[in-house]
Amino acid sequence: MRSRRTLFERESELAAVDEALDEVTGLGTDGGRTRSDGQRGDTGPRRDVTDSRRDVTDSRRNGVGHRQGGIGPARDVTEPYDRPRGGLLAFAGRAGIGKTTLLAEVRRRATAKGCTVLSARGGDQEQRVAFHVARQLLQPQLAGIPEAELRASLGSWYAIVGPALGLCAPAEGAPPDQQGLRDGLDWVLTHLAVRRAPMVLVLDDAHWADAESLQWLAAFAPRAEELPLLLVVAYRPDELPDHAEPFRGLPGRAGGRPLDLEPLSAVAVAHLVRETLGTQADDAFCRECWAVTAGNPFEAVELTAKVRDRGLTPTEAGAHLLRDLAAAVKGSGLVARLERLGTSTVRFAWACAVLGTEIPPALAAAVAGLGSEEAADAADALRGARILTGADTLEFVHPLIATAVYRAIPRGVRVALHGQAAWCVVDAGLGSAAASRHLMETHPDGDVWVVQQLRAAARETLRAGAPDAARRHLARALREPPPAGERAAVLYELGSASLLTEPATTVNHLRAALEEPIAGTELRHNIVYRLSQVLAHSDRLAEASDALSREIKVTGDARVRLRMQSEQFMWDAFRADEPDSPARSRRLARLADRLTGRDLTERYVIGLRAWDATLRGEPAHIAIRHAERALAGGFGWAEADRGFEVPVLVALTFMYADRPGRTEELFAAGIADFERQGWHGAHLSFGYTLLGYLRFRRGRLAEAEDFVRAGLRLAERVGPGTPAHWYAVGTLIEILLARGRITEATQTAEEYAFGEPFPAAVVFPDAQTVHGELLLARGLTKDAAVELAAAGRRLDPRGMRNPSWCPWQLHLARAESHDAPERAVTAAFEAVGRARLFGAPSAIGQALRAAADVSSGSTRVKLLEESVGHLERSPAAYELACALVSLGTELRRTGRPKEAAEHLYRGLEAAVQCGADGLVEAARDELAAAGLRPRRLHSTETDTLTARERAAAALTVRGRTLAGIAEELHTEEPAVVRLLSAVYRKVGTDRAGLGAALGEAGAAATGGAGE
Repeated sequence: MRSRRTLFERESELAAVDEALDEVTGLGTDGGRTRSDGQRGDTGPRRDVTDSRRDVTDSRRNGVGHRQGGIGPARDVTEPYDRPRGGLLAFAGRAGIGKTTLLAEVRRRATAKGCTVLSARGGDQEQRVAFHVARQLLQPQLAGIPEAELRASLGSWYAIVGPALGLCAPAEGAPPDQQGLRDGLDWVLTHLAVRRAPMVLVLDDAHWADAESLQWLAAFAPRAEELPLLLVVAYRPDELPDHAEPFRGLPGRAGGRPLDLEPLSAVAVAHLVRETLGTQADDAFCRECWAVTAGNPFEAVELTAKVRDRGLTPTEAGAHLLRDLAAAVKGSGLVARLERLGTSTVRFAWACAVLGTEIPPALAAAVAGLGSEEAADAADALRGARILTGADTLEFVHPLIATAVYRAIPRGVRVALHGQAAWCVVDAGLGSAAASRHLMETHPDGDVWVVQQLRAAARETLRAGAPDAARRHLARALREPPPAGERAAVLYELGSASLLTEPATTVNHLRAALEEPIAGTELRHNIVYRLSQVLAHSDRLAEASDALSREIKVTGDARVRLRMQSEQFMWDAFRADEPDSPARSRRLARLADRLTGRDLTERYVIGLRAWDATLRGEPAHIAIRHAERALAGGFGWAEADRGFEVPVLVALTFMYADRPGRTEELFAAGIADFERQGWHGAHLSFGYTLLGYLRFRRGRLAEAEDFVRAGLRLAERVGPGTPAHWYAVGTLIEILLARGRITEATQTAEEYAFGEPFPAAVVFPDAQTVHGELLLARGLTKDAAVELAAAGRRLDPRGMRNPSWCPWQLHLARAESHDAPERAVTAAFEAVGRARLFGAPSAIGQALRAAADVSSGSTRVKLLEESVGHLERSPAAYELACALVSLGTELRRTGRPKEAAEHLYRGLEAAVQCGADGLVEAARDELAAAGLRPRRLHSTETDTLTARERAAAALTVRGRTLAGIAEELHTEEPAVVRLLSAVYRKVGTDRAGLGAALGEAGAAATGGAGE
């Protein structure tokens, strides 16, 4: 067989292939057994938000996202006792070296071993067709499944990956982000690999694969070792694009590098020649064949075929003819041979070269302008000349031939053929996206039809998750150019496509759009909204506010003006350099009080009012009232053309007001919105990070760290220096400090350059305050005092005075307690006053503990007792643990060991449950100093209320006093206080919100049976 004949001197490569196939099928180990895939479906790794989701199992319990899967029927596979292992096998070599033939043998051997084979090939003409390779790989595995079954199998991934794979039309609304789409493709391939194991994925001509597919596969490849999946890739190393560089160094079976295919030796070429021409081919003839082809397998095979076709005698006497024959195999010789086949055949070959790969004969005929019979004759002639192969679908025999034919087309003719191809593709019903790659090769000519097709293609590819391709289409549409009245719309679409990936370019496009004639006011307003968003997300908040301010002054529509005011209020709220925050707060309050919340814009304004009340430290019940008003009419996190910032701020309002349970419900729904939309970049990073911050506030430090690390991984994929990155790093440092891991927190700050200059946007926790807290924890009190005082000078004039939101005063008081004790006491008690005004028990308790830290004498005990009393009425478990240990420590030092022991034991147990290892050690040391030994700790606290806790909670909601509850439960008042404290921690609320929380959480919160 020819395919075997052309594999001379590939023994080492085939040995690597066999070894890899043995490992992925499990045949490389002793023993094997067969069991259905239904029994082994869990052996594959989890998917890639994957890395994130591994750390966030609690989010499943709380309703944060859900995917369902299982694609296609399970197969019976041979599986060893040791799990099969996949990996990456890469082959590199110049054109014609035999990569395609080698991969054909890989597919043959994989099929013979019972593997499912996915195959794709990059194409010179399809490099800019988004997801061309991904579709070749995955579409055949999914396209035959009925739609209902496919929807059920893919679950919520269907709407995310379906458009990219050509399984369904893109839905209206915001597209998935690129990371979300890659996660979806990861999920599909992972489940296919597990359900149809063992699997081999073969990608030929990877250097010509589209960027979207290649970037996805390069990122996915390291995970193949965890799956029963072997990736086999071949490419020309000198033509590998920048976005495919990871393939050069990915972990593979060649020690982290590709296997380089070498030219054939003279001996191998001689064997190849004699298998074709017979043993009469003498040594001199074979040596000349090797010399003129330089050992290139493709050229050697083609040359021997020419010798056979010409009927030449393969001896030394005829060897001098080989150079001329070799020249006819490639380049100009191939073109000359093609031209001898006739004009119609040449034109048909040109049409095929323009169309690329997988060429429908009827489409090629239409592009060439030939009738069906003439086209059939041309195809036969090209097959006979070993230029084309195939029947129902045509392909070039080798990519070298396709390239030579394409480059031989006169430039003007080539452009015209691409234009004709675009028309024919649209006429055939293949859509604007398929036609767009041809339109990209045409010359600008002011053609309105071309602009329409490119804009349609951009919309389709953008909604499918390929913004880079959409930008290319729109940039080409601008060069056409569009009619004057449409230029602003094209610029707006171009800016929207670049929104998250190239913010500076987006700003330029949108500002240019505003300078164009704009017929409709709606378009102008949308441009302004988009411009303000991208400026804000680029940390240019002042410019975002100014853009809206200018438009507000000239907008006549009251509803539009209100929408713009709401956007301006939002960006101003995040500005660290806002010139007059109190004035803005007063305007916002007056406006929000007049609104009823009848539409989303009004609810956004009311939601901003709730957040502003939180920052300013107004009474918590006022902030909560406005937050509930904002939520009353619906408040999705993934609303079309809206940011997610205001819904997040409304949710956080509840957290700072000691209703974290309510916040968690809102976050669960919001993160599920992100996941359904396929937003796995900055959006999901914010979601996980802030959910971790929420768990931190509740005192669940281990869970908090897991969530924040998941958010940080996602933020790193978005890019350093972004708001998502600042949020994640700052929160992680604060959690590590709470857990007592100061060295690790310091290393984290150094690794991520967490320090000045701090972002222009307000982030929470406040980055500068967290940095000061870190300095304080390291014992650098003077540096900490400078940093924290600077934070105060920045926040106080803006009216941001709520210590529940930013406790800079509390840390400053501790930092100044040695060098400026009076000033420290003043700062601490001022923070206590602000906390009392806000009224959240956790804020008051935290401030009182700080005041105790900088006070002296009997005042310390009094303040700590009051601190514990407030924190027992809050859901802040970590702060309560800190206050209990501090109170126990102070009581021991003032000669009250019995009382000290009670608080230290409680504090120790609470610290263990929180995961505050440093606090645990401190409590143990204090107990040892008091001559006491830690008693056996109770089991870890759960969210399930005991029967007595349920009873105490119910009586509290009915308005019973502590004394009344104690009498009803036949216990003492301190025991009731502890019961209710556990209730507040578990349910996630203070006393004021207990009734609503129990009504909403109901059975979930009170479902336990025992104590």
